[in-house]
Amino acid sequence: MENVRRLTNDQADPRGPEPEYIDAERDVLGGCMHHPRHIPGVRATLTGGDFSQPAHELVWDALLHLYDNGQPTTPLAIRIELEKRKHLTRAGGTSYITRLADHAGGGEPEYFAEQVRAQADLRREADLGRRIVQRATAPDAEPGGAVTFIDDYLQLQAERAAGRSGDPVDRMLAELLDASSLDNMPALEPLVGDLLHLDSLARIIGPSGHMKSFVTIDIAGHVGTGMKWHGQHVKQGTVVYLVAEGARGIRKRVRAWEKHYGLKMDNVLFLPRPVQTRGDEWDTLIEAMRRLEPALIVIDTQARVSVGVEENSNTELGIVVERIEDLRRATAACVLVVHHTGHIGEHGRGASAAKGALQSELHVSKKGDNARNVIVTMKVGKQKDDEQGADLQFGLKVVDLDGEAKADGSPVTSVVLKSLDLSDRGPLPGTAEWIAQQLDQAGVPAAYGRERLRSECVQRGIAVRNDLLADVARIRKARGQVGDRSDLGFSQTHLVDPHPDRPTHPTNPDNTGQDTPSNLSPDLSPTKTTQPVPKIRTGTKETPGQTCPGQVGDSTGQAVEPPVPSPLLLGEGQVGQPTPLCTVCHEPLHGYRLDRGYDTCLKCDPTTGSHPNPAA
Repeated sequence: MENVRRLTNDQADPRGPEPEYIDAERDVLGGCMHHPRHIPGVRATLTGGDFSQPAHELVWDALLHLYDNGQPTTPLAIRIELEKRKHLTRAGGTSYITRLADHAGGGEPEYFAEQVRAQADLRREADLGRRIVQRATAPDAEPGGAVTFIDDYLQLQAERAAGRSGDPVDRMLAELLDASSLDNMPALEPLVGDLLHLDSLARIIGPSGHMKSFVTIDIAGHVGTGMKWHGQHVKQGTVVYLVAEGARGIRKRVRAWEKHYGLKMDNVLFLPRPVQTRGDEWDTLIEAMRRLEPALIVIDTQARVSVGVEENSNTELGIVVERIEDLRRATAACVLVVHHTGHIGEHGRGASAAKGALQSELHVSKKGDNARNVIVTMKVGKQKDDEQGADLQFGLKVVDLDGEAKADGSPVTSVVLKSLDLSDRGPLPGTAEWIAQQLDQAGVPAAYGRERLRSECVQRGIAVRNDLLADVARIRKARGQVGDRSDLGFSQTHLVDPHPDRPTHPTNPDNTGQDTPSNLSPDLSPTKTTQPVPKIRTGTKETPGQTCPGQVGDSTGQAVEPPVPSPLLLGEGQVGQPTPLCTVCHEPLHGYRLDRGYDTCLKCDPTTGSHPNPAA
């Protein structure tokens, strides 16, 4: 045995030139370590005995054990598993496991598994040939003696073909799973909350000009930076944004986003031109994305990457969808397609072939005509495997771009999304709800129709479009607004609470007087009643000797002065309407904080964790 060189403990393969199939085996193992989703396909192609190196077979067995038990398949996990089996030294030691991890196989271990299988079959055929020659040249050789070897070889190949062979039918049969094997399939991995998932095809649809791209850029920026997307958990990763439409405007939107959040939109890459799904360049895009391994790929828009395709044809659109699916399969990313809706309805324009392939579909629409009153609504139109969540709503914030100005000197602007908490926000100025609120506060009767409401709005300087008057009238009639306390600057409390789901005030659990700031005197708080409230500024009872409201017994009959309220300021645009102050910082209260009866501003609210420390 002097001619046999023994291997050291940390050496799995002999030194010197190695056959190419040895590297193919390493690419299989390393690729499965980093991309375990390929393990079922590799397992259908080869068995442990197909590896030429015993060390590789040991690693493969440990890797399958970890995968079948739902455990990580990282190099560290494999090393620990081999140590438990006391096979680490035979497998080449820690250094060799690390070396295997460097062979990622380009993320395509199934490709290299085919090479390993082919080499294994050739080795078996060569071994069969040697045994036939040895048997035929032996001193006691007899004709037909080698037939046994041939029969054994054919039987072995038939048994192995049941699980793996070059026959496509055999391969398909090997991919069939029983019910218990379904537990080994990896679950969808969330990318953005319950809205978007890795290794899935999703679509954002909406009418033209309804903020689809703004929503999509906002999502891209949050995935790239890892920030939560308006309360939704985000898995950070690289984003590739294919700007196939409106490339010139993308810069302003990104700069506005960066200024609003105060950080760079890192890990987001833009390709400012379309790549056609049915062209040869699409394969180049697939290979580029496979190497980059992004978490999110945005295609904006579907129409611009499928030029010349009859989008009303399920056959032609089906080919486009399959090409996009090729991109998803090669990258395991979430591929998010932006698409327009038709002229009627909320469905994506064109044939229905695309929707069947979608994991998620989100519908974006807006209402309003300027940044102050626009509300952007995102509805979940489809979630294949999850419950459809509640609608999300956003307002817009105008952002001036630093160092940029138009020819007339005015600033260059863009907008960003700001989340609206529907349970705790006031109506945006200019909306039907806001106009109804102004009329309520002015004591305008709820029974007024559109024409009388138009007159009242003109008298009070409230700008209103004709198409909103019907909505205003309907909102006010639904509330059942009665009475008039405009002399106090507040409206009579509604019979029907327009915000039944709003949270109770921390110091007012019964929601009593919820439309009035809590730091006002109780005598100024409205009470729920179905009758008009007399304009009496006293809480004393009338007596038989009383000659006018407020007179008690032999008093002069003058009204009793109400308690002096806490310091108030006049709000912007209000005439005679006092605005209460925050009880902590003494700044005026505005917006939904004022409308919902809070006595502190948002920055001083103890529930936000940002209020000042009283002990400081």
